[in-house]
Amino acid sequence: MPRIPLLTDAQVGWVTRAFIFRAARRRFREVPEPLRAAANHRGLMWTYAVHELMVDRVARRLDPALHDIVVHRVATRVGCSWCVDFGTMLALHRGLSVERHRELDHYRESSAFTAAEKVALEYADAMTAQPMDVTDELVERVRAHVGDPGLVELTYLIALENMRARTNHALGLTAQGYTSGDACPLPFDEQIRRAAPAGA
Repeated sequence: MPRIPLLTDAQVGWVTRAFIFRAARRRFREVPEPLRAAANHRGLMWTYAVHELMVDRVARRLDPALHDIVVHRVATRVGCSWCVDFGTMLALHRGLSVERHRELDHYRESSAFTAAEKVALEYADAMTAQPMDVTDELVERVRAHVGDPGLVELTYLIALENMRARTNHALGLTAQGYTSGDACPLPFDEQIRRAAPAGA
């Protein structure tokens, strides 16, 4: 249950409706709840929207599959069902396999992940731990796989997903139905429905 009002179109200004909400509907067929929650603070909503757009455009150093599983791992560790739901939908849309998401709890032993992905997931776990558990040795292992630009990007994406997941979790935003197809009737709706775990 959301702990903050999810503003409707009638409750926001015309600029927000015309630009932010309209752009979200074009992409997702509806306005994601984090945007409706953020609309309670117009300045931060715009900052959030522009920031997400820019990150999407420039964070291209890492393999998309690695990016996907690392972000998914953080969302599950923090316990943000909204992020898991939305992220799974995006992964399907990009043609990535969500079968590996079910392997994340034992990624160290799983053959579903490459060596680079395993060390990136270990890094995500260390950054998400409370307190953080990042060591010099771990950073060097990450750098050996992705280089310095990749290390910066990976660190940024892990930190960003921590912010998203913790914000959504604190505000009471839960799964919106993207992976069941209930809330997001996109062209790949059937694929999402088939891939969703039973009861999702």
